[in-house]
Amino acid sequence: MIRVLLADDHGAIRAGLAMILSATSDLEVVGEAADGDVAVRQVRALRPDVVLMDIRMPGTDGIEATRRIRETSDTQVLVLTTFDVDEYVLGALRAGAAGFLLKSASAQELTDGIRRVAHGDGVLSPQVTRTVIAGLAAGAAEPVPPPTGVDLLTDREREVLDCLGEGLANQQIAERLNIGATTVKTHVSRVLAKLGVDSRLHAAFVARQIAGR
Repeated sequence: MIRVLLADDHGAIRAGLAMILSATSDLEVVGEAADGDVAVRQVRALRPDVVLMDIRMPGTDGIEATRRIRETSDTQVLVLTTFDVDEYVLGALRAGAAGFLLKSASAQELTDGIRRVAHGDGVLSPQVTRTVIAGLAAGAAEPVPPPTGVDLLTDREREVLDCLGEGLANQQIAERLNIGATTVKTHVSRVLAKLGVDSRLHAAFVARQIAGR
C-alpha cells in the first residue's frame, strides 16, 4: 500500500483527489494539509510515501515545504501545477521534487504518477516540459545551474543520463540498455552524485540542456 498525503489549500481539490485515490486498491490517503507548514509537520508525524503538493499556498508555499520535506525524510514529492507557474516549477525542481503533473491530469495519469514516484522514478508531464524549456530558452525564468560533473560520467552513465532526459522510467532504461533494473538504480544514483543534483528530474533537465533541447 502506497501512503499519500494531500497538500492543497482548496478543500474541494483535496476532496476530489481523495475520491480518485480511494477508488484504487494500492493507494491510501493518510492525511491532508492546507498549507506547507502543516504538510511538513504531517510528513514527520505520518511518514507518507508520497506528498501530492500544490505550489501556491498561504504561509509556507509548496517549494519551501518540498525543500524541508526532502531535507528531513525519504518522502517523495509529486507537484501538481498549472501552465502559468514556470518559475515555481523550477524552484520545486531545485527543492527536490520527484515529479510534476498538471492539475488537469486524468485520474489514470495521477495514480500512475504516484506509483512511479513512490518506486523511485521521476514523472514529468510533457506539457510541463515544453512550457519550462520554452521559458528557459526565452529567459523568462531563472536558469537551472549549468551542468557540473558531466565529464566525470562514464559512457554507460552518460547513456543513462540521456534516458533520464527522455523521461524514461528505470524499467524502460533497463530494457533499452539491456541491463538489470538494479544496475539502473545504481547508475542513476551515481549520475545524480556526479552532477551534484538532488533528483532524477533535475538530472533530466541537465540532460536536455546538454542536448540543447
